[in-house]
Amino acid sequence: MAVFIRSVSGVLIILVMIGLGYVLSRRGWFDDQAPKLIARLVTQIALPAYMISTITAKFSAETLKRTLPDLRFPIASMLIMFGLSIVAFHLFRIKPGHRGLFESMFLNSNTVFVGLPVNEALFGPKSLPFVLVYYMANTTFFWTLGVYLIQRDGQGTAKFNLKETLQKIFSPPLLGFIVGVLLVLLNIQLPNWIMQDFQYIGGLTIPLSMIFIGTAIAGAGLQNIHVNRDSLGILLGRFVVAPVLMGLLVLPTSMPILMGLHFLVLVNN
Repeated sequence: MAVFIRSVSGVLIILVMIGLGYVLSRRGWFDDQAPKLIARLVTQIALPAYMISTITAKFSAETLKRTLPDLRFPIASMLIMFGLSIVAFHLFRIKPGHRGLFESMFLNSNTVFVGLPVNEALFGPKSLPFVLVYYMANTTFFWTLGVYLIQRDGQGTAKFNLKETLQKIFSPPLLGFIVGVLLVLLNIQLPNWIMQDFQYIGGLTIPLSMIFIGTAIAGAGLQNIHVNRDSLGILLGRFVVAPVLMGLLVLPTSMPILMGLHFLVLVNN
């Protein structure tokens, strides 16, 4: 019962912050450039600092070495989900011009703006390594296969640019993760004042992410949200197929239950 209450409380915390962003946006506190600024603050400043401060403070080299090999689970899940997205495209009779976008959204999750805050609220800082393992796989798939599929919907020919793709994959959050892991594995301790800065700046990650979602909802307009075959197929993929698939992959293994729960939450986002 205590776990259930904590889970509900975590969701309510997130909804309050999203609601705050929505209300402030509707009242004109944010102009058209504000969501872009918030997103850049989160992904390029706050989240890398959060990665470094949390990893170095909460985890040991042994913990990270045990966690990183489990990258195989999200990779296997996404490969299977890509195959299932093709089946879903035909099953739901999606318009050919929407095929790439549908398959990409069926396949990929929003690990940073939704997955990280939800896991943090439900499981605390101990969930971070599992979020990052999933984030590495998800980011790689999105900026390679996902972007290719979306580009294919356009009028021109889909092109693959290795330099731009690598820049997207090795984004500031992933670089922050890599730096944090290296600091732990090499037993390097940065000066306390630098770590305090990382901690304060990293603390902006979750509230700013939730406020960003609230502003995005306000910008889109609740009245414009409607359900069609495209959205039904994507909702089925993210909230039913992906969790069931991840459960089938991790539950028969020796993976700790808590880690399996982290992955199940991430595939829903």
